[in-house]
Amino acid sequence: MTARGASTALPLAGLRILAASQLGAGPWALTLLSDLGADVVKIEPPGRGDEARNVPPFAEAGDSIYFQSLNRGARGLTLDLRADAGRAVLRRLVATSDAVYNNLRGGEPERLGLTYGALRDVNPRVVCCSLSGFGQTGPRAKEPGYDFVIQAYAGFMSLTGAPDGPPERCGVSIVDFSAGILSTLALMIGLHRAQTTGAGCDIDVSLYDTALSMLNYLAGWTLNRDWHPQRTADGAHQTLVPAQTFRTSDGFLVVMCLKEKFWQALCERMGRADLRDDPRFATFAERHAHRDTLIPMLAADFACRTTEAWLGCLRGHVPCGPVYSVEEALADEHALARDMVTGIDHPTFGWLRQVGTPLKMAGVTPEHRRAPRLGEHTDAILAEAGFAPAEIARLRADGVV
Repeated sequence: MTARGASTALPLAGLRILAASQLGAGPWALTLLSDLGADVVKIEPPGRGDEARNVPPFAEAGDSIYFQSLNRGARGLTLDLRADAGRAVLRRLVATSDAVYNNLRGGEPERLGLTYGALRDVNPRVVCCSLSGFGQTGPRAKEPGYDFVIQAYAGFMSLTGAPDGPPERCGVSIVDFSAGILSTLALMIGLHRAQTTGAGCDIDVSLYDTALSMLNYLAGWTLNRDWHPQRTADGAHQTLVPAQTFRTSDGFLVVMCLKEKFWQALCERMGRADLRDDPRFATFAERHAHRDTLIPMLAADFACRTTEAWLGCLRGHVPCGPVYSVEEALADEHALARDMVTGIDHPTFGWLRQVGTPLKMAGVTPEHRRAPRLGEHTDAILAEAGFAPAEIARLRADGVV
């Protein structure tokens, strides 16, 4: 793999990825790789750059906290891939890179020369990964697809919200981030195969396919039996009882009895041996059949004590947790102990706190660097690829970079 010049202690040092990606899913996925040493070269259009730079709130001078949250550690290159000269520059960069990554809609990667077919003559080992809304094939391939839209298409919204309310989306971009993770997994698989066979490939990952795959057991039940999932009160599990949110005297508590032993423990910790011994509640199937009887009894008990009191009683014995605000989640002692809140120095925003790296590896300390200014590393990246100063000056004069 290509030399990066970064710390050799980082497991992905030497891996170079050219990334024509913008907004959320693709850039965030590559941040995971950059934190662990990959040289992610973010390619942006000259002049305007990634739309994420202008996403409010907290956007100024062609940068934003949104952009910084999603592009940590990347190096910035401006390059007009719509111009022949820009695609020629790309080909020279590909010769010394391991992968080309994009999150463009179907048809665009081929048009811009980002596919394996367009680049294999320059580097037969290059892996070309595309993350799009609907994939590179199919009747919706050319449509723009974003998290909210895909949550609707994939049935997520039909399952989210109160039973008597409208369908709702998840409050986080869960499809974007899940698809991003899958794209990095696919990229690593492609790179492994390229190392062992000497041949690169195209990889096609979509938000749509990712979301459908996440239906998983719900899809299995729906496809194979006369079963129709519905929205449930209090965010309850479709079939396992109790597994839902309960109101306490001062907030909300989630309790998840996903094993019979946890139901037994819940009854014991709550002092409800009567529920444990009641034949109506003896098994998952019985509790589900008598859900309308059991849940009000449990709800009445939970409402009598504070969330903290219930946590003191149940934590460590029954899977449970408080319903935190975002601020509370980021301040939790476990988040801090796991280094899930970190910080970087930024010339405009000052000390900028961010979520940390979720991938933990023994003996490895992730490297966190701010996201680049627009085109910040263009000259250095081109020079590394063998471009002479006069060539770089000409490309700038022509508006290619």
